[in-house]
Amino acid sequence: MKDFKNKVAVITGGGSGIGLALAEQAADLGMHLVLADIDAGALDAVTKTFEAQGVRVLSQVIDVRNEAQLMALADAVYAEFGAAHLLFNNAGVGSVGKIWESTATDWDWVMGVNVNGVVNGIRAFVPRMIAGGEEGHVINTASIAGLVTGHGMAIYRVSKHAVVVLSEVLSHEFALYGHENMSASVLCPAWTKTQITTSERIRPDDMQNAPEEIKIGAMEIGHLKKMQSLIENTGKTAEEVAAATFDAIREKKFYIITHEDFIPAIAIRGKDILAGNNPRDLGI
Repeated sequence: MKDFKNKVAVITGGGSGIGLALAEQAADLGMHLVLADIDAGALDAVTKTFEAQGVRVLSQVIDVRNEAQLMALADAVYAEFGAAHLLFNNAGVGSVGKIWESTATDWDWVMGVNVNGVVNGIRAFVPRMIAGGEEGHVINTASIAGLVTGHGMAIYRVSKHAVVVLSEVLSHEFALYGHENMSASVLCPAWTKTQITTSERIRPDDMQNAPEEIKIGAMEIGHLKKMQSLIENTGKTAEEVAAATFDAIREKKFYIITHEDFIPAIAIRGKDILAGNNPRDLGI
């Protein structure tokens, strides 16, 4: 996609972080915005900011785990704009904890947002985008954690690997079934200055653990603090990630790896698989 003016960008998790930066890029290119977020306060604030700039915005408070809410959002988008051209399935959350000590609720919440949220976005919008016949592009936000493995944030890592595979299959199916108007990308950023390490602030009431269920040890806390330090001291800005994403959309580039210094780690993992080696913790 080369021409963005007056086209429609749908962005989940659009109230902050990478989602907001994507919205800013889209607005600068003359696009209309559809912003969805679970954080009503953040969403209201950014919507007012864009509207004050003369940007046409449709915003809804959405929990992407809820398919009906995304279907209703799609209804509203097509009633308002008649089309969607860029679909950013971007909403995501993280959690800490060992695999065997994370609760069923932890798994349901993170997988529900990070994986089912992407599936729900695809199911709500892609059939209409295909039927409309206009050029469309789906961008699913994964992470560098979807391409390499290590310790810590186990559920997050599992969910992001799922998003990478889901996106690859989506790209294959667009080609296989002759949907030449559609293309896909998977966004795999590393350390980025967002609020991903404070996801608990938006954890819904129905996904809260009982106090006695929470088992976060010193090692998990240490890993979280290390991540926060790396993000603060070496992380890219969300705006840099968004700019790289739009460059990839223009080029129909599938894998969007925004931090090239992590590419050797991806290669090491691939070589270990091919050589039959045990997995290495690459510290990512």
